[in-house]
Amino acid sequence: MEKSLNISALEAAMTKKGFNQSSLSQTLEVSREAVSKWFKQTSFPKPDKLLKLGMVLGLPFNELVTQEDPNAPVVAFRKRKGTKTTESDFQRFDSMGRYLEELAPYLPFDNLAKPPVLKNPRVDYDYLQEVSVMVRKEINLAPTDTVDFKHLIRYFRKLQAVLIPVMWGQKARHENATHVYLPESMTTWIYLNLDVNIHDFLFWMAHELGHALAPDLRGEEGEDFADAFAGALLFPNQRAEQCYRQLKGKHPGIQVNTIKEIAKELVISPLAIFLQVQAYAKHNGLEPLELKNIHGATTNFNKEFPDLINRLIADAPIQPERYVKLVTEVFESPFFQTLSSYLKETKKTEGFIQTALDIGLVDAKALHHELT
Repeated sequence: MEKSLNISALEAAMTKKGFNQSSLSQTLEVSREAVSKWFKQTSFPKPDKLLKLGMVLGLPFNELVTQEDPNAPVVAFRKRKGTKTTESDFQRFDSMGRYLEELAPYLPFDNLAKPPVLKNPRVDYDYLQEVSVMVRKEINLAPTDTVDFKHLIRYFRKLQAVLIPVMWGQKARHENATHVYLPESMTTWIYLNLDVNIHDFLFWMAHELGHALAPDLRGEEGEDFADAFAGALLFPNQRAEQCYRQLKGKHPGIQVNTIKEIAKELVISPLAIFLQVQAYAKHNGLEPLELKNIHGATTNFNKEFPDLINRLIADAPIQPERYVKLVTEVFESPFFQTLSSYLKETKKTEGFIQTALDIGLVDAKALHHELT
């Protein structure tokens, strides 16, 4: 599959950052001639220069590079703070997406029905609140009711999005969740890392729901919308207003403790609550809260609670049978049912599972035995 630089996006980013081809070549430590060839599409940057080019101009790989394959998987993910997104990340998920495409015909969905999406998604406070109210109505929740992951699971089913809960581990992986849209089959697949703190998990599910509702938003624009949507859905305007009034004028320590108590009740991150209160204050022209230690307080708060997988399954190690049952019953996902049908018909080996789930060969063999 041929790749080429997205020249229009490249030029726009250069103008925004104040670069010309000469200054860009100096920053990237390449010749002026090399940059000229990139723009003429007669050569393509080497991986290290491509990564640096994207970082310098603030362009993610899928905006910087044009994939000529119209059916190439569209991948969206935001890595954990402090970790870099590389070309190999996108190549890895591209391979996983192409394997998922083979499963699409086996899904138990009505292919004649097109899942509903937002017509003009945007990061606007009032608009996001309207979308939050709409989604809450569709899952039979009042504007201030607590959203739990069962509500979101049912909504994913309505959107015909396939949930793929995985155990990638906290240290080995840096993605909390990943959204893969396959244009050829028009299917959506969402990987959810179960090795995350329980108070982060609901936010990442809501974040991925934002991607599913706005599949045409790509790159940072898509990530920003998904973040803003998740916050508005989990901690809407009415709660943010009440919380702001409750916190305003109090000592920072009292503010942090109050936010932590609310976070325990709603099972969402203290940081997510704080950001929504700040968004409410900004929208209404109010004085923002000053909590410089909220990130550290959130980190310490998270240490008090188990990871989601330990909450769902206390036993260790987790056996394939229980894992498959968890995905199928708790997350109401057709993934393993679909995968099992595919494997039995095609006689594919554990290598298919290893790539599709991006897991080790030993785990892939165990799952293959369970599914076949």
